[in-house]
Amino acid sequence: MGLENLNGRVAWIFEDVDFDVDEIVGVKNIKIQDVEKLADIAMRAFDPRFHDQVQAGDLLVGNHNFGYGHPHYPPMIAMRRLGISGVIAESFSPGYWRGEIAMGFPQVSCPGILAAVKRWDRIEVDWAACVVRNLTQGSSLGFEPLAIADRQMLETGGLIGYLHARSQAELT
Repeated sequence: MGLENLNGRVAWIFEDVDFDVDEIVGVKNIKIQDVEKLADIAMRAFDPRFHDQVQAGDLLVGNHNFGYGHPHYPPMIAMRRLGISGVIAESFSPGYWRGEIAMGFPQVSCPGILAAVKRWDRIEVDWAACVVRNLTQGSSLGFEPLAIADRQMLETGGLIGYLHARSQAELT
Protein backbone atom coordinates (compact mmCIF):
# COMPACT_ATOMS: atom_id res chain seq x y z
CA MET A 1 0.00 0.00 0.00
CA GLY A 2 1.36 3.42 -0.89
CA LEU A 3 0.59 6.91 0.24
CA GLU A 4 -1.43 8.77 -2.39
CA ASN A 5 0.07 12.09 -3.50
CA LEU A 6 -1.77 15.25 -2.51
CA ASN A 7 -2.77 17.54 -5.35
CA GLY A 8 -4.71 20.75 -4.87
CA ARG A 9 -4.58 24.49 -4.49
CA VAL A 10 -3.14 26.54 -1.66
CA ALA A 11 -6.43 27.54 -0.04
CA TRP A 12 -4.86 29.62 2.75
CA ILE A 13 -1.44 30.64 4.03
CA PHE A 14 -1.10 31.10 7.79
CA GLU A 15 1.88 33.45 8.05
CA ASP A 16 1.99 33.72 11.86
CA VAL A 17 4.75 31.86 13.67
CA ASP A 18 3.22 29.72 16.45
CA PHE A 19 -0.22 29.74 14.83
CA ASP A 20 -2.81 28.23 17.16
CA VAL A 21 -5.30 26.26 15.03
CA ASP A 22 -8.06 27.01 17.56
CA GLU A 23 -8.30 30.40 15.82
CA ILE A 24 -9.72 28.64 12.75
CA VAL A 25 -13.05 28.14 14.54
CA GLY A 26 -12.52 30.58 17.41
CA VAL A 27 -11.60 29.54 20.93
CA LYS A 28 -15.17 30.09 22.14
CA ASN A 29 -16.35 27.42 19.68
CA ILE A 30 -13.75 24.76 20.47
CA LYS A 31 -16.24 22.52 22.31
CA ILE A 32 -18.74 22.32 19.45
CA GLN A 33 -19.05 18.72 18.31
CA ASP A 34 -21.40 19.19 15.36
CA VAL A 35 -19.11 18.87 12.32
CA GLU A 36 -21.44 20.86 10.05
CA LYS A 37 -21.58 23.75 12.52
CA LEU A 38 -17.78 23.70 12.92
CA ALA A 39 -17.34 23.77 9.16
CA ASP A 40 -19.80 26.64 8.88
CA ILE A 41 -17.89 28.87 11.33
CA ALA A 42 -14.40 27.82 10.23
CA MET A 43 -12.23 30.56 8.70
CA ARG A 44 -14.99 33.20 8.90
CA ALA A 45 -12.67 35.52 10.87
CA PHE A 46 -9.99 35.24 8.18
CA ASP A 47 -12.04 35.27 4.98
CA PRO A 48 -15.85 35.23 5.01
CA ARG A 49 -15.81 33.84 1.42
CA PHE A 50 -13.47 30.94 2.24
CA HIS A 51 -16.32 28.40 2.13
CA ASP A 52 -17.33 29.50 -1.36
CA GLN A 53 -13.78 29.30 -2.70
CA VAL A 54 -12.31 26.16 -1.15
CA GLN A 55 -12.41 22.94 -3.17
CA ALA A 56 -11.92 19.30 -2.25
CA GLY A 57 -8.20 18.52 -2.24
CA ASP A 58 -7.05 22.04 -1.38
CA LEU A 59 -4.22 22.43 1.14
CA LEU A 60 -3.26 24.79 3.93
CA VAL A 61 0.22 26.28 4.31
CA GLY A 62 1.69 27.42 7.61
CA ASN A 63 4.74 29.02 9.14
CA HIS A 64 7.04 27.70 11.88
CA ASN A 65 5.53 25.80 14.82
CA PHE A 66 2.15 25.51 13.13
CA GLY A 67 -0.44 24.14 15.55
CA TYR A 68 1.12 25.72 18.63
CA GLY A 69 -1.05 25.60 21.73
CA HIS A 70 -3.35 22.87 22.89
CA PRO A 71 -3.81 20.14 20.26
CA HIS A 72 -7.59 20.46 19.85
CA TYR A 73 -9.14 18.45 17.04
CA PRO A 74 -12.27 20.49 16.09
CA PRO A 75 -10.52 23.08 13.87
CA MET A 76 -8.93 20.49 11.62
CA ILE A 77 -12.07 18.34 11.64
CA ALA A 78 -13.80 21.42 10.22
CA MET A 79 -11.05 21.84 7.62
CA ARG A 80 -11.37 18.22 6.51
CA ARG A 81 -15.15 18.67 6.24
CA LEU A 82 -14.55 21.65 3.94
CA GLY A 83 -12.33 19.50 1.72
CA ILE A 84 -8.85 20.40 2.93
CA SER A 85 -6.60 17.40 2.27
CA GLY A 86 -3.54 18.31 4.36
CA VAL A 87 -1.19 20.92 5.78
CA ILE A 88 2.27 21.91 4.60
CA ALA A 89 4.24 24.06 7.04
CA GLU A 90 7.74 25.30 7.75
CA SER A 91 7.54 23.23 10.95
CA PHE A 92 4.90 21.91 13.34
CA SER A 93 4.17 21.94 17.04
CA PRO A 94 4.89 18.36 18.19
CA GLY A 95 1.53 17.86 19.96
CA TYR A 96 -0.42 19.10 16.95
CA TRP A 97 1.67 16.96 14.56
CA ARG A 98 1.19 13.79 16.57
CA GLY A 99 -2.54 14.31 16.97
CA GLU A 100 -3.26 15.02 13.31
CA ILE A 101 -1.06 12.20 12.02
CA ALA A 102 -2.88 9.89 14.46
CA MET A 103 -6.15 11.10 12.92
CA GLY A 104 -4.81 10.20 9.46
CA PHE A 105 -4.60 13.84 8.32
CA PRO A 106 -1.49 14.44 6.16
CA GLN A 107 1.11 16.90 7.45
CA VAL A 108 4.24 17.89 5.51
CA SER A 109 7.19 19.60 7.18
CA CYS A 110 8.74 21.63 4.36
CA PRO A 111 11.25 24.38 5.22
CA GLY A 112 10.95 27.20 2.66
CA ILE A 113 7.30 26.58 1.76
CA LEU A 114 6.14 30.12 2.60
CA ALA A 115 8.48 31.63 0.01
CA ALA A 116 7.63 28.96 -2.56
CA VAL A 117 3.84 29.39 -2.87
CA LYS A 118 1.10 31.97 -3.20
CA ARG A 119 -2.56 31.57 -2.40
CA TRP A 120 -4.39 29.57 -5.08
CA ASP A 121 -1.22 28.12 -6.61
CA ARG A 122 -1.79 24.50 -7.64
CA ILE A 123 0.63 22.24 -5.80
CA GLU A 124 1.43 18.55 -5.51
CA VAL A 125 2.97 16.66 -2.61
CA ASP A 126 4.96 13.75 -4.04
CA TRP A 127 5.54 11.43 -1.08
CA ALA A 128 7.92 9.07 -2.89
CA ALA A 129 10.20 11.86 -4.13
CA CYS A 130 9.79 13.98 -0.93
CA VAL A 131 9.02 17.01 -3.08
CA VAL A 132 6.35 19.70 -3.09
CA ARG A 133 5.82 20.83 -6.67
CA ASN A 134 4.33 24.22 -7.40
CA LEU A 135 2.57 23.38 -10.66
CA THR A 136 1.50 27.01 -11.16
CA GLN A 137 5.02 28.43 -10.92
CA GLY A 138 6.90 25.40 -12.27
CA SER A 139 9.12 25.05 -9.21
CA SER A 140 9.74 22.39 -6.57
CA LEU A 141 10.98 22.16 -3.00
CA GLY A 142 12.20 19.14 -1.06
CA PHE A 143 10.67 18.18 2.26
CA GLU A 144 11.62 16.01 5.20
CA PRO A 145 10.55 12.37 4.74
CA LEU A 146 8.02 11.02 7.20
CA ALA A 147 9.08 8.67 9.95
CA ILE A 148 8.10 5.08 9.10
CA ALA A 149 5.38 4.93 11.76
CA ASP A 150 3.92 8.30 10.66
CA ARG A 151 3.83 7.17 7.05
CA GLN A 152 2.17 3.90 8.02
CA MET A 153 -0.42 5.78 10.09
CA LEU A 154 -1.30 7.93 7.09
CA GLU A 155 -1.40 4.89 4.80
CA THR A 156 -3.83 3.09 7.13
CA GLY A 157 -6.05 6.08 7.87
CA GLY A 158 -4.71 6.91 11.33
CA LEU A 159 -3.71 5.34 14.61
CA ILE A 160 -6.55 2.82 14.82
CA GLY A 161 -5.85 1.49 11.33
CA TYR A 162 -2.14 1.43 12.08
CA LEU A 163 -2.61 -0.58 15.28
CA HIS A 164 -5.01 -2.95 13.54
CA ALA A 165 -2.52 -3.51 10.69
CA ARG A 166 0.30 -4.15 13.18
CA SER A 167 -1.74 -6.66 15.15
CA GLN A 168 -2.73 -8.45 11.92
CA ALA A 169 0.93 -8.58 10.88
CA GLU A 170 1.89 -10.07 14.24
CA LEU A 171 -0.73 -12.81 13.83
CA THR A 172 0.70 -13.96 10.53
